[in-house]
Amino acid sequence: MNEKNYDFLKDQLKYSGFGDKLSEQLKEKMKQQGDFTLMHAEKYGSDGVTAALYFKKSEQSDFFFFNKYLLSLTKEGQKDPLQQTFYTDKSITLKEGYNLLDGRAVHKTLTTKDDLKYNAWVQLDFKNINKSGNYEMKQYHQNYGFDLEKTLAKYPIRELSNEQFKESLIKSLQRGNLQSATFLLNGQEKKLFITPSLSFKTITAYDNNMQRVPLQSLSQEQEQKETVAQQQTVVKEQRGEQSVKKEQKPHLNG
Repeated sequence: MNEKNYDFLKDQLKYSGFGDKLSEQLKEKMKQQGDFTLMHAEKYGSDGVTAALYFKKSEQSDFFFFNKYLLSLTKEGQKDPLQQTFYTDKSITLKEGYNLLDGRAVHKTLTTKDDLKYNAWVQLDFKNINKSGNYEMKQYHQNYGFDLEKTLAKYPIRELSNEQFKESLIKSLQRGNLQSATFLLNGQEKKLFITPSLSFKTITAYDNNMQRVPLQSLSQEQEQKETVAQQQTVVKEQRGEQSVKKEQKPHLNG
């Protein structure tokens, strides 16, 4: 067995989100000197995922390559699992793969055929299947017009007032997580779970029971507060200008 190849594959599994639970199985399979598959299971709340990881041996050397994994998502109450094959050159981690199969979008750095890097949101199109049996992957590029940070700013989210919390919130949403956020409503805090909605260029929110919460009213309330604040600023500036003019007005000697 090639030790350097083993160390490389072990790290690849770790950074792909599979941890180190498969390390011993990986070593034993590599000693057999043939193509092999490793199985991994994970739970996300009530959702269960299983992954079949495919390793192929080089025909020219003793090296093995981890090129893809088949991910199956079984949701509570559903008989048939959703499946998608993810190729490791796209750097889709296990958790990101689950998020994609669960219908959410993930923000990734991708590479063109000319080896040029670009950023885009990706999301599975469950209405269309390609020749390989995979769901088509839709891409929303920068020129699509969706700005996550500006979209979040439309809502009274407490985490946005702290740069560290704000950065953490944005990164979590970019990984496709259904992320909790604290909304300030009439002086009270309300925890909601949010995720980007790329097709509508907004976000979608859910309560603790995973029921959708309409956010249009929250956005309008926030816009009204900003408008009032802007108007108050303008009034203060105008009063300041009038005060300066009065002080500068020349006095006539009697």
